Amino acid sequence: MSRAWVSDALRRIEADFNRSADTHLLRLELPAFPGLILYFKDESSHPTGSLKHRLARSLFLYGLSNGWIGPETTIVEASSGSTAVSEAYFARLIGLPFVAVMPHSTSAEKIAQIEFYGGRCHLVEAAAHVYAEAERLAGECGGHYMDQFTYAERATDWRGNNNIAESILQQMALEEHPVPRWIVVGAGTGGTSATIGRYLRYRDFATGLCVTDVENSVFFDYWRLRDPSLVCERPSRIEGIGRPRVEASFQPDVVDRMIRVPDAASLAAMRIVSGLLGRRVGASTGTHFAGVLQLLCEMKAAGETGSIVTLLCDSGERYAGSCYRDDWLAGQGIDIAPELARLQAVLGTGIWRD
Repeated sequence: MSRAWVSDALRRIEADFNRSADTHLLRLELPAFPGLILYFKDESSHPTGSLKHRLARSLFLYGLSNGWIGPETTIVEASSGSTAVSEAYFARLIGLPFVAVMPHSTSAEKIAQIEFYGGRCHLVEAAAHVYAEAERLAGECGGHYMDQFTYAERATDWRGNNNIAESILQQMALEEHPVPRWIVVGAGTGGTSATIGRYLRYRDFATGLCVTDVENSVFFDYWRLRDPSLVCERPSRIEGIGRPRVEASFQPDVVDRMIRVPDAASLAAMRIVSGLLGRRVGASTGTHFAGVLQLLCEMKAAGETGSIVTLLCDSGERYAGSCYRDDWLAGQGIDIAPELARLQAVLGTGIWRD
C-alpha cells in the first residue's frame, strides 16, 4: 500500500475538519421548569447534516491508520442511512467508491444524499440482513467493510481530541450550570454513548448519562438483563437509533440510566421540538426530548436546579417523505395525537404523566 497516498488521504480529512467549526449548543428555557435549562447540541450543522459525520470521520481515520484502506479500496457499510451519507462524503473526499447496504425502509431523502456524494445504495428486505450482506459485498470486491457497529466505540478517542463529550463540556463552561445533571442520547451503534460515558468518568464529571431507546430495539433490555443473545425481529421505525441485535459498540456499564420511549411519543416529541426551535428536527431528536421531559419533571419535583444537554441529531428535512407525513404514520399504524396531547400537557405543567 502506498504510504504517500494514505498520508494524503489523512491530510484531506484533517483539512476538512479544520474547515468545519464546531457544532452549536442551543439554549432553551421552558417556562414550566424554572431553574432548569435545556441545551441541544446541534449536530445537524455538520457538513453532511448529522451526528454521524463525527463517526464517519473517525472510522475513516481508523481504517486508514490501520492499513485497511488504500487507493483501490471500495468502502462498504451497513447503515440505516445517516452514517452512509457521511461515509459517502468522506469516500468521495479521498477518491474511493462507496456502497451502502441499507434496509428498504430507509428514507428516500437519505438515499438521494448518498447518491449525491457518489455512493451506491444496495437495499435489502430486513434490517437484520445488512451485516452479512455488507460483509459479503466487501469480500467479493476486495473492499473494506467499515462495520460501524463493531468499531464505533474504539475508533473515537474518548479521552478528548474534540470528541462530542469534550465539545459539550467546553461549550457549557460559562453557563449558569456548567456541569449538566444529565446528558441524554440515543443508541444506534452505541459509539456516542460509549464516548460520552467514558469521558464523563475519565474527567470525573458528576453528570449522569441517560440513553433513550425505542420500540423494536434490544438495547434497553440488554442494559437491564445483560443478555447478548437478545434479538428483535422487527426493525426500528425511528431511523438512526434502535437495533435488532446487541451491537459490540454499545457499552452498558457506562450508561447510568435508560428510558424506553414509545414510537408515537418520539414522533409527537419531534413535532414539539420543531415548534420550539422553529425548524424541523429528525425523529431521534424527538426520542431524546421525550426522555428529557421525564428527567426535567423529576428534577423539578425534587426541587433541583441545573441543566440537561441532549442532541439534535439531524434535520427533519431528511424525513419530509416519511415521519412528517400523516399517511406514513397511518401506514405504520401510529396515532401520535394522544402522545402529542400528553407531552404538551407535561410541557405546560412540568408534571410527568404516564
